[in-house]
Amino acid sequence: MKNKWVQIGLSVASLALAATLVRFLPQIVEALTGQRVSWTQIGAQFAKLSWQMIALMAAVWLASLLAYTFVLTSSLPGLTHPQALTLNAGGSAVSNLFPFGGAVGVAMTFAMTKGWGFPIRAVAVSTLASGIWNTLFRFLLPAVGIVGLLASGQRLSPAVTNAAWVGVLSILVLIAVVTVALYWDRAAAVLGRALDSVARLLPGKVRPAEHTLSQSLEKLRADTSDVVRHRWPGMTLGMIFFLGFQWLILVCCLQATGAYPGLAQSIAAFALSRVLTTAVVTPSGTGIMEAGTIGALVYFGAPLDSASAAALLFGFWTYTVEIPFGGLALGAWALLRRRENAASAPEKEPISR
Repeated sequence: MKNKWVQIGLSVASLALAATLVRFLPQIVEALTGQRVSWTQIGAQFAKLSWQMIALMAAVWLASLLAYTFVLTSSLPGLTHPQALTLNAGGSAVSNLFPFGGAVGVAMTFAMTKGWGFPIRAVAVSTLASGIWNTLFRFLLPAVGIVGLLASGQRLSPAVTNAAWVGVLSILVLIAVVTVALYWDRAAAVLGRALDSVARLLPGKVRPAEHTLSQSLEKLRADTSDVVRHRWPGMTLGMIFFLGFQWLILVCCLQATGAYPGLAQSIAAFALSRVLTTAVVTPSGTGIMEAGTIGALVYFGAPLDSASAAALLFGFWTYTVEIPFGGLALGAWALLRRRENAASAPEKEPISR
């Protein structure tokens, strides 16, 4: 991945795969649901959108971006909300264009914050803390969706219901383990030793060095513990409102296309869509997220054409639009940096004659 031509080739292939999946989305959906839909039918749903609904979607989308700035400002003291908005937009733009784009987004984060004068260690801690919080909430979302479905009386087979409860309990246990490890030194040490024991069972070629896992976990806990202990309310509220506004965008898309299946069902579809964005074969799981979300909405009783239009519209607001918006943010950042560098450069002394 250090070779730029390899990176370019993988990016082109990943984007081409995403475009192909979207192009043949009706065929993929037919394979998933057994029902047929055409692009003409999907386009007819788009034609029904009013400018008022589009404006509402744009406002909620902007609100979600502003909500996430609280996660970044809480994890990196001294960061302003405009800086956090620029950081999030720029990082999302580059992440959405590359496979495994998160690494590129992190590199962009370090470059931008260095220009603002933040020390590398503080940025590293912020990246780890916000990353852990994102991961915890991403794990928690499916549990919320499953519990919502079970509480709503949605008809599910006994096997699916039992698997759902097992999944919820497993997710909650995982979140509890990570949280305790971050807050409690002794728990982190015990977890590290347990991971070392598991690592000893691996073949010699892939087995990490002795105590590598426990030391890595301890370093992670030590670097992030202070931020998590003192600034978790801001990060938590930021994530709750960020995900809440994103869910509201999906609700707007469902209402606008006539695909709204109910409160619990919309939460479950949203949770599934966020999980599918982690598919690394395409940037942000593009094509895969839409197909899976459509399948879930149809299962919940939404018309196929309406569900398809809603999923594509939701993908636009949570992926596509972030690329040009992030490009504008990066352009503004680069322009301001150039002006600052020019202003701070020492003036040349006049040549004496």
